Amino acid sequence: MTKSEAAWSGTVAKKSRAMFDGSNLYRRLEVRLDDGSSIEVKVDRELWRELQVGDRLAQEAGGRPHRG
Repeated sequence: MTKSEAAWSGTVAKKSRAMFDGSNLYRRLEVRLDDGSSIEVKVDRELWRELQVGDRLAQEAGGRPHRG
């Protein structure tokens, strides 16, 4: 199981968005996990807009990221 599929919680460290394939806009968050490591997480537009750097984010095993 990868970290993106596992349960985790952390703090938003950076927000970014880009058109990697030239037609779709991808929204990503860099999240500093509680254990000190960092991961990049792809999120939908609604969640990306409501989160700011410093906000808490969590994910249950096999679930989707959510505020927490």
